Amino acid sequence: MTKAFGGKRTDTASKWIKASAQTIYKAFVNPTALMSWLPPEGMEGHIEEFDVREGGVYRMTLTYVGADHSTPGKTSDHADVVSGRFLKLVPGERIVQQVEFASEDPAFAGTMTMSWLLTEVHGGTEVTILCENVPGGIRQEDHDAGLKSSLENLAAFTEQL
Repeated sequence: MTKAFGGKRTDTASKWIKASAQTIYKAFVNPTALMSWLPPEGMEGHIEEFDVREGGVYRMTLTYVGADHSTPGKTSDHADVVSGRFLKLVPGERIVQQVEFASEDPAFAGTMTMSWLLTEVHGGTEVTILCENVPGGIRQEDHDAGLKSSLENLAAFTEQL
């Protein structure tokens, strides 16, 4: 789902996952686990820095696997370099972070706020991703597909634990 307010875009995606909110939270704050599920289909990830605490920062690179991807990366043709800061960490409930892309293209400039909301529901957890102030260079259909892919990966990862 996408909404635009005053030229700023907000994208959301959600999925019911058959795992506890605590299990999902732990999969997010462990860098090895995070890199096993966060990269969307067709990408792989690597973390250069990861200080998981409120105010802590991280830096990761998401790289396209293979040369046949249809969308160029934000940092280079084959990669997205992302820097972020954890704004709020509430175990089992939410992760709020600011995200910036390393790019010379002004269409990817600015800080996006990304919130991962975890709501316990019968038999699992509803995971909602709320992305506010999405840079205009990120095509809505690509972002929607990436968010959904990451949620599918998260479900596959946590439902086997």
